[in-house]
Amino acid sequence: MRIGYDAKRIFHNRTGLGNYGRDILRIMNSYPEMEEFFLFNTKTPSVNRKIALEKSTIIYPTGWFWKNFPALWRLFGQWNQINHLKLDWYHGLSGEIPIQLKKQGTAKIVTIHDLIFISHPKYYNFWDRVIYRLKFYYAVHAADHIVAISEQTKRDIIKFLKVSPDKITVVYQGCHNAFKTIYSEEQKNEIRARYFLPEQFILNVGTIQERKNVLAIIKSIKGTNYHLALVGGEKSYAKKVRRYIQEHNMQKQVTFVKKISVQDLAILYQAATLLCYPSYCEGFGIPLIEALFSKIPIIVTKGGCFPEAAGPDAIYINPDNTDEILQNIKKLYEYPELRKELAEKGYSYVQKFNDENVGASLVALYKKIG
Repeated sequence: MRIGYDAKRIFHNRTGLGNYGRDILRIMNSYPEMEEFFLFNTKTPSVNRKIALEKSTIIYPTGWFWKNFPALWRLFGQWNQINHLKLDWYHGLSGEIPIQLKKQGTAKIVTIHDLIFISHPKYYNFWDRVIYRLKFYYAVHAADHIVAISEQTKRDIIKFLKVSPDKITVVYQGCHNAFKTIYSEEQKNEIRARYFLPEQFILNVGTIQERKNVLAIIKSIKGTNYHLALVGGEKSYAKKVRRYIQEHNMQKQVTFVKKISVQDLAILYQAATLLCYPSYCEGFGIPLIEALFSKIPIIVTKGGCFPEAAGPDAIYINPDNTDEILQNIKKLYEYPELRKELAEKGYSYVQKFNDENVGASLVALYKKIG
């Protein structure tokens, strides 16, 4: 079986969509019937991440025009190469598939992670919303089948893009094996020392942007001794976050962690006291899965997709209620047995997102539509 993947994010995105693609490729490599992978990549890789390439061939644009306009190649130029390679499937891993000018034999699958640009448009500028809607609308209607990463995303596809539920399969995503490894106390102490973190600290992972709502955590711990580690890149919203920290003299209470390796991030999770994730909206929320595999408790927004990812034993809060956030942080700090109980129950729940379940679901889907 020969499968092509839209691999732009695999080779050029350090987090989110890149991690999803790299994990899918790693998991699929373990199935003997998945014989060859063809990774369609626009240019020389820019991400220094371990990528499972044992069965893979990287496909680049050919010809002067496509090499000089790789974005157009990604939209229009790939089908000649897809046909030449005689692929069984082409899977767009990040909401896009190349535009087909005529009917071809290769089965087309697309993964939709979220439709936040439609459900919460205020977080996106006008032109991004227009472009995303055009690309996603084409992808879901041109594809033979759609993978949604959560039931919430499936509901949004049906509602906003008018797709039959029979055309959509929910295949949950997992996380990197680094988060399933047990690390020593020495490794955890070393990571705390490297980032000048105390023995106990609150962790938040994800791009610092408005919809992630990290300012709610900072406001909730103002005037306390609790320490927060923020891991992720920064959007313009981060200026507001940094300004609040400076105005309230909280520089020693909040640590910004940048460009951390996957293994070090996994150690950081296990060194943390809890994950606090008061995001307004997500397609799924991979940090929740990473935290559960890391055996730390979670405080997270109630509603949306969050119960799917975090399970029944997370602590659910109103993301705008800083008093409620603080009360639950305090409870987890003061009752270590409660932390342990929630972490153990969460670890049992998160096994539904292990590699075996993700891989089996995806292989079954490929065989069904191939």
